[in-house]
Amino acid sequence: MVTMEATQSLEKTRNIGIIAHIDAGKTTTTERILFYTGRVYKIGEVDEGTATMDWMPQEQERGITITAAATMCKWKDYIINLIDTPGHVDFTAEVERSLKVLDGAVCVFCAVGGVEPQSETVWHQADKYGVPRIAFVNKMDRMGADFFGTVNQIRERLTPSACPIQIPIGKESTFTSIIDLVTMKAVLYEDDPQGLKFEVREIPHEHIKEAKEYRHHLVEMLSEMGERMMEKYVHDVEITEEDIRGALRHATLNKGFVPILCGASFRNKGVQLLLDAVCDLLPSPLEIPPAQGKNPETGEKEQRHASDEEPFSALAFKIMSDPYVGRLTYFRIYSGVLNSGAYVYNISRDKKERIGKIVKMHANKQEIVEELRAGDIGACVGLKETRTGDTLCDPKYPVLLESIHFPDPVISMAIEPATKFDQERLGLALRKLEEEDPTFKVRYNEETGQTLISGMGELHLEIIVDRMLREFKVKANVGKPEVAFKETITKSTEIVGKFIQQTGGHGQYGHVEIKLEPGQRGSGIVFINKIVGGTIPREYIPSVEEGILNQAKSGSLAGYPVMDITVTLFDGSFHPVDSSEFAFKMAAQRALSEGLRQAGSILLEPIMKIEVVVPEEYMGDVIGDLNSRRCRIEELKERGQVKVVHGHVPLMTMFGYATRLRSLSQGRANYTMEPAFYQEIPANLAEEIISKGGHHGQGKV
Repeated sequence: MVTMEATQSLEKTRNIGIIAHIDAGKTTTTERILFYTGRVYKIGEVDEGTATMDWMPQEQERGITITAAATMCKWKDYIINLIDTPGHVDFTAEVERSLKVLDGAVCVFCAVGGVEPQSETVWHQADKYGVPRIAFVNKMDRMGADFFGTVNQIRERLTPSACPIQIPIGKESTFTSIIDLVTMKAVLYEDDPQGLKFEVREIPHEHIKEAKEYRHHLVEMLSEMGERMMEKYVHDVEITEEDIRGALRHATLNKGFVPILCGASFRNKGVQLLLDAVCDLLPSPLEIPPAQGKNPETGEKEQRHASDEEPFSALAFKIMSDPYVGRLTYFRIYSGVLNSGAYVYNISRDKKERIGKIVKMHANKQEIVEELRAGDIGACVGLKETRTGDTLCDPKYPVLLESIHFPDPVISMAIEPATKFDQERLGLALRKLEEEDPTFKVRYNEETGQTLISGMGELHLEIIVDRMLREFKVKANVGKPEVAFKETITKSTEIVGKFIQQTGGHGQYGHVEIKLEPGQRGSGIVFINKIVGGTIPREYIPSVEEGILNQAKSGSLAGYPVMDITVTLFDGSFHPVDSSEFAFKMAAQRALSEGLRQAGSILLEPIMKIEVVVPEEYMGDVIGDLNSRRCRIEELKERGQVKVVHGHVPLMTMFGYATRLRSLSQGRANYTMEPAFYQEIPANLAEEIISKGGHHGQGKV
């Protein structure tokens, strides 16, 4: 039986993430949460490089979050496990892996910028994992702050099921109070630099009408999501504060409702009310669906509930190299109890591993604990084989949990050691960084003899190179960035692939017939087996698929990976003695290689979604420059005193754009960019890339 104490502590546990567009105020909000919960005694500031959660030197220098930092704090009688995530698109993997293991999220919006491009990206990531969330409209003290404009953008661009549960009194320099629409009281912040003094009062007379109007909207929306509220609403029965609280929690956890709050974290306003909302409205580990997995032996689906009594299961979501303790593995425990010194089974790698020291993290500091229980997020030392996305479980009760899927890198560059002394250490550093970051890839190009590193953007690779120098003391030279092109086909074809070798003893015999067709955009490689009647024995089918996937890594035009094709295996033959898995794998590779040549292969380039925020007087120059970069401008908008340009632009034209934009606008414009889709390269550019052997943009080191 689960103990009452364990259940109560789980009911009072919240595993949450802070997610947002870059510069919306995530880390500042997190710093205030740590201060008000007593976790730190001095408020850290991002601008001064003193934020607790931005502990990496690169984060302190740039004033941005690069790595997701975890901590634990207490508010009232609740335990909050908190992860502060990056907002920059280059570090999207940090958001992805955090959302996979969290139960709820606070999505921070800038009251001036509203819903920005990366706000949409993190929102859709949260949608993918079904994470209930609260919206916090921050920076209400800033010039140009517009709470209701931001609310409208959230409802139009993200979800219609969002509604304020607070409204501000004043804005910009006059932002002094917050009206709570649930209690129908006003929270007035006194002139206290730390925001510790505030007073709950009656709503000022001049704001009562507006408050009643917004409360009516809230009640109306909640009534549509719950029968009890609907009953009272329809029959005009008085709806109490308790009714609204219950309906709010039910709608947020079960109906996709998003409560919207407001505040100014930098001015210490609204953060305590946000903490109350996290505890009141976001789920405990007991209220989320059980973890889904499958039994590796039977293939049957299995579930793991948040209970200490169930067999141990956990998902490793982050690997980090710590200079003092070595390799740290972060994980979320879904069921059971983990003790230090215990042996666990890594089912993803088929390895048994011993847990060394177990710690709870506070940014980059560790607190040693003896055990972690279901619903906890922690880290441990001692796991040598475990990687991001691996399942750890009880050896007697194996279960494979759903892993985490990461986007492919879009940019590469060559790297080589600066001196002979750095040569050996370079390989070691790259290996450790690749272990830590699933979107960072290292490969060796045999044609050019170069080591290539790939990532999500220029900043991503810049940080990697900087970390190598500071953490691993490795000096390296890097080349110019290279775009991650892809190949696909334009027409269907049928091909026969044979691999037949006759030697003295057993020979080799594999024969496949496949149909190659263009696939849906974003479908990757789809393999369909239509073999009937045993023309190819069942045990050879996985080898055929493996051969197809292997060959698809290198296309027929310039050796780039192939995407968005459907391969159907419909016929073939085998030899009772000479056939083998190897023979069928080779036959499939030959078939696909020939098929790609016949099916009208084309080259694709990554297209980025871009937003440029620019003062009106520089608009003409900026638009002209974007047009010269083959940018397709989708819309032009006004946001306060500035213009906002939205469009799609090829990544290969955007290297060095930050410097160019600064010079065009005297440093007053800024931009954000994120991967959108792949599309065909214009014929003249494709010929140039193919003639260079597929190394367009690859600079000499």
